[in-house]
Amino acid sequence: VDANGVPVSLKGNNDLLCFSKPDLVKDIHKEYFMGGSDICETNTFNGTTISQGEYKMQDVVYEMNKLGAELAKKAAAEVTKEQPHKPRFVAGAVGPTSRTLSVSPSVEDPSFRNVTWDELVEAYVDQIRGLHDGGVDLLMIETIFDTQNAKAAIYAVDEYFERTGKERLPVMISATIVDNSGRTLSGQTIEAFFVSVKHARAFTIGINCALGAAQMKKFYKTLSDINLGWCHVYPNAGLPNAMGGYDEDPDKFATNLLDYAQDGLLNFVGGCCGTFPSHIKAVADKVNGCPVRKLPELPKYPCMQLSGLEPCILTPDSGFQWVGERCNLMGSAKFKKLVDAYKWDEAMEVCLAQCDKKADILDFNFDSDLIDGKTAMGKFMRLCVTEPNVARLPFMIDSSKWPVIEEGLKCVQGKCIVNSISLKPGEAEFLAHAKQCMRFGAAVVIMAFDEQGQAATFEDKVRICQRSYKLLREKLNFPPEDIIFDCNVLTIATGLPEHNSYGIDFINAVAEIKRTCPCVSFSGGLSNLSFSFRGLTALRDAMHTVFLQHAVPKGLNMSIVNPGGLPRYQDIDAKTRKLCEEVILNKSDDGKHVERFLEFAEQVKNPPKNAGPAAGGGEGPAKDAWRNGTYVERLHHALVNGIDKFIDEDVEAARQDLQVPLHVIEGPLMQGMGIIGDLFGAGKMFLPQVIKSARVMKKAVGYLTPFMEEEKRQAALAAGEDPDAPKYNGVVLMATVKGDVHDIGKNIVGVVLGCNNYKVIDMGVMVPCDKILERAIQEKVDVIGLSGLITPSLDEMVHVAEQMQARGFKMPLMIGGATTSKRHTAVKLAPKYDGGVIHVLDASRSCTVVSSCLSSEKKSYLEDITDEYTEIRDEYYATLIDKQWKTLEQAQKMGPKIDWAQTPPKPKFVGNLMIKEHPIAEIAEYIDWTPFFQVYQLRGKYPNRDYPAIFKDDRVGKEAKKLFEEAKEMLDWIIKENILQASGVVGIHPCNSVGDDIEVYTSDKRDEVACKFYGLRQQLDMGEETYVCQSDFIAPKGVAEDYIAAFACTGGLGCAEQRKKFEETGDIDKAILLEALADRLAEAFAELIHLKIRKTLWAYAPDENLSLQDLLKVRYQGIRPAPGYPSQPDHREKKTMWDLLDIDKLSEGSLTLTESFMMLPGASVSALVFAHPQAKYFSVGQVNVDQVEAYSKRRGEAGVESTERWLGSTVLGYEKR
Repeated sequence: VDANGVPVSLKGNNDLLCFSKPDLVKDIHKEYFMGGSDICETNTFNGTTISQGEYKMQDVVYEMNKLGAELAKKAAAEVTKEQPHKPRFVAGAVGPTSRTLSVSPSVEDPSFRNVTWDELVEAYVDQIRGLHDGGVDLLMIETIFDTQNAKAAIYAVDEYFERTGKERLPVMISATIVDNSGRTLSGQTIEAFFVSVKHARAFTIGINCALGAAQMKKFYKTLSDINLGWCHVYPNAGLPNAMGGYDEDPDKFATNLLDYAQDGLLNFVGGCCGTFPSHIKAVADKVNGCPVRKLPELPKYPCMQLSGLEPCILTPDSGFQWVGERCNLMGSAKFKKLVDAYKWDEAMEVCLAQCDKKADILDFNFDSDLIDGKTAMGKFMRLCVTEPNVARLPFMIDSSKWPVIEEGLKCVQGKCIVNSISLKPGEAEFLAHAKQCMRFGAAVVIMAFDEQGQAATFEDKVRICQRSYKLLREKLNFPPEDIIFDCNVLTIATGLPEHNSYGIDFINAVAEIKRTCPCVSFSGGLSNLSFSFRGLTALRDAMHTVFLQHAVPKGLNMSIVNPGGLPRYQDIDAKTRKLCEEVILNKSDDGKHVERFLEFAEQVKNPPKNAGPAAGGGEGPAKDAWRNGTYVERLHHALVNGIDKFIDEDVEAARQDLQVPLHVIEGPLMQGMGIIGDLFGAGKMFLPQVIKSARVMKKAVGYLTPFMEEEKRQAALAAGEDPDAPKYNGVVLMATVKGDVHDIGKNIVGVVLGCNNYKVIDMGVMVPCDKILERAIQEKVDVIGLSGLITPSLDEMVHVAEQMQARGFKMPLMIGGATTSKRHTAVKLAPKYDGGVIHVLDASRSCTVVSSCLSSEKKSYLEDITDEYTEIRDEYYATLIDKQWKTLEQAQKMGPKIDWAQTPPKPKFVGNLMIKEHPIAEIAEYIDWTPFFQVYQLRGKYPNRDYPAIFKDDRVGKEAKKLFEEAKEMLDWIIKENILQASGVVGIHPCNSVGDDIEVYTSDKRDEVACKFYGLRQQLDMGEETYVCQSDFIAPKGVAEDYIAAFACTGGLGCAEQRKKFEETGDIDKAILLEALADRLAEAFAELIHLKIRKTLWAYAPDENLSLQDLLKVRYQGIRPAPGYPSQPDHREKKTMWDLLDIDKLSEGSLTLTESFMMLPGASVSALVFAHPQAKYFSVGQVNVDQVEAYSKRRGEAGVESTERWLGSTVLGYEKR
């Protein structure tokens, strides 16, 4: 029960099966062991208080994990007893939880997190306690989408065993690569992930889930190349299909993994989603006898490995590493001022500038007298990990206060450097801090300090660093490659003789420590060297460059500097370079180098008049080239690259040009977001970049908001409404459906939409359908968005769509989440709800979808989606191999429930009539021009797909306009010269349905059958509630008296003759245009005849008053399906209609049927007309053999051969005998 006293659904909480179905869980484990598994995981993937808290089941976490472990161990014991030669083991499954430390769920505050490091660690400790007490043999931290979560789990493992004093269990660590970008959901590459968790001393490190073996191999190969220990891989049974299942059978799955084995890549191998015991058995059989992956040789001198979103491996060939100092309160006055003023966005610009200047590592220091360093460090680190250009680099967490350092380490998923610790407080504290660095997986800077103070001389530097190294290696086995010594760069040329050797002493100390302490790195704060010359930036930069020129070859491989600020050694003028080298090396022929340097510095400070700049200089960088583009190009560049510096001026330029602020958003800004969606879909952008782009969009929309609010205010005043009511672009309700506790993707969508001025109502996770719909009504939302990660969520989404339909909802429904797909949405969801269902591929596209759903082009947009989804659905069922069928009897019982109280009235006219040479001018008013352009392959893109919007399309608009003018000119000529004639036959007759067929009677007495229209019923099992046949829309015999209308018409009389004339004169283009217009006239004539049937001939809708657009969008009552097409795909029915209407006689042979039941002239249309208000267009789709047999029998045929021939392979759902 939740806080409001409402019962919480436990659907989807599969870990509870350990309590409710223990024997089943144990037997499943046993099946996998018998299939060949050496190790099985416990059923505890969501066994933390955080994940179980979503179900209000956090109090049973310990028991859940203990019991889950005991059940698996019992299965292992039973199988081991049967097969003692092959002992079985149990891994305690530790999942990633439903929350993330690396992504913010807040629109307004990217530094906000809905879980803390400490909360996550304690949740994992509780889980590990239960698993350990249950007897697991090892722990499996798996399906890692956020490395920081995994680091918290690793920390919790150490924490638990340290608290209890028990022997540490082996740990397996498994990442999940979400797609072909090769990155985790939080943005890390597999190499960066490995580096980040390397400190865990894992039993194995590998990859599982998300991908199939074929897709996973290249990423696994990368991991196996870098991992010096054992590797594992347990992929899914291929990629998820559109229905949320997996298609690889055991043989294919095993064959894909055999490819790994034959390449010698495997130590441990298994299966994840979609893999059954049969898959495991197949793998075990396939790889048996293949060579085991040989562990790489351990390097004699391992090198430092760091990571952000990407790895940073410091090999001897890596060169010098620039550590950016501009986010150090002691290194940048500008940064300190911004932090003091809480201007975090501008502070981030300082950080980004270092990245642009090619910093390799970023230093962050918030030590200040009036700033809470711990709070500031935590906030800025959480901001930085959401900024992709920053997060890709390793971080150096810099503070003299240990709690500040710890706070930084709790926020960063990559492998950091701690700067710094030392022996100053004594050995015990020094070792305690070093141990914590190891537990966080951080490298560490060791300052050359001891209990007596700072090392200034060569001898002290070497002594203290060697002592520190020995303590770390002997007491903690600290990895030597993760040690960085800072031997104290001190200020030279102060005028005091004892300071003169500080530079060369540092250089020589580095060389000696490197010789005696293998594998270590060296750093130093260059600014200290030249501190005496503050204000003389060019001179100081020259000193730093010369210092590096001599220190780097001795072993200095990183330093805190202002990246991009140093001149090249060869670019320093000879005089300055010589003076710098003398003072740094403390060496000159006359020994007066310090005096000379001080004199030179004075000259630089007070140069003679007309003198040029000394010690470097030069012009700043030219203005960015992208700033020279159009405002559209500039806006797109800014959005894609996440640059908001110029966004206000570029948006203003767009506003001035487009006049209407909303047009700026719907035009260039939304186009830019579309580009981002394409890049994200192509794997060229990853999640943090999308969020950053959304925040630039937010700033752009924020600039336009006052203008839009003023427009709305004036409109509200004019309408007599409250002008001060909040104004949003729209209201979007979002929820993770019942049974699902995953909401990371949903939260990101919320960020993107919030940044675009949409009011987002986030209902959280595990939200029941009723609550979603009640809140939607209460908040008057414009769009509902459903999210889900697990497969059962798909069924819940279908239920929500069904309920929305049942309750008469009209707003569009967005669908998203890892298991969802466009295909599943088209097949399972779209048919359930008429208000519009749209699958949203990723967060970057949510904005364009919502914008389209709320724009003036909403109807056109949703109709485009409906058309696309119908094609996908038809294609899916047509190509489905393992089809499920309703029997004909079952399908007939599931026909739609029709209200026969609404049976249409008796027609004003009953019988047949001929419409001869109807005026073309009137028919032309009903032309649908959109298909006309498609004849010429002119297709605009939404929102410019249909006529007349196609004329605005950038690609085809100009040509379409030209063609339209030619067509209008020819149409005028056709009317004036009577080139074409339009004629038709219409009939209305009494009828009733008998089963799936329609009996048409000779008179209203209904005692003699004139003919029978035979029907085919939907039969392919598509999970629908109804299976439709066209007879369903006619009142059954004995229930009510009903009628059916039919017609055949042409707009092409005279077309063949005129076409021949055009061909004789070589005017082929005119001949084609004439035929295209004749087709349009035939369709328009059909529209007009149907209108006359509804309003006058039958008059079942006499008061209808619809525009042409309404008619074309089928907003009239009833339907007019054509025989031989989707509602009844048997063209032979056309002959029945022909005879009923007596067309050959009434048309005097001008309308005819061929032997294959095609109509002549070619520009002709025929249809049956159903008048009931519940009648709707549908497609029969495919039918099974039982229906074909029954249908043939009703038609009086001896066998099915004729029916099979006329229906063809597209309608038959089976192979003909």
